[in-house]
Amino acid sequence: MYIAIIDYGMGNLRSVLKGLETAGRPGLITSAPREVAGAAGIVLPGVGAFADAMRNLHAAGLDEAVVRAVGSGKPFLGICLGQQLLFDFSEEWGLTPGLGLLPGRVQRLPAAVKVPHMGWNEVSFRRASPLFQGIADRTRFYFVHSFYVTPADPGIVLGETDYGVRFASAVGRDHILGIQFHPEKSSFLGLQVLRNFGRMVQQC
Repeated sequence: MYIAIIDYGMGNLRSVLKGLETAGRPGLITSAPREVAGAAGIVLPGVGAFADAMRNLHAAGLDEAVVRAVGSGKPFLGICLGQQLLFDFSEEWGLTPGLGLLPGRVQRLPAAVKVPHMGWNEVSFRRASPLFQGIADRTRFYFVHSFYVTPADPGIVLGETDYGVRFASAVGRDHILGIQFHPEKSSFLGLQVLRNFGRMVQQC
């Protein structure tokens, strides 16, 4: 049983793989839709531009593979840009459609703050989730991003962070989860997030 780490040319793949392995969860970096289909769970990491990411996913047939896998009930974790790609569209460089797995949009952080938002910041939990089992409210995680998600349904917000605006830094609905911060760069508590996700995969 492996967790597929989707390789579409934009992401900290090795650090995510190492993070999962350190947490005791086997991962497989892949750009093959058939390996995504055969995975027990899926991680979609990412850094860079939303439109480039969607273009790369589509070119490799990975967008359809992800949608099918999520539709079949496989646990899914989007990290940073990977969280943003879950939503309907992004306002980065015009309007670009996303995967549409969660309702809402992606927009730029306010001009009043330094962009990108880079460094450690708190996540205030709004709803309980097995993804954050054993992690205290207002724990600090490591962020690097210029855009953030605005869910159309406030009920899917798991955690929020303040940086010029209060934004959803963790979202979730059933087996679909997304986090704006980088767990693989967030020390032992970031590894706990990955360990918790691996446990969710194992229990499915």
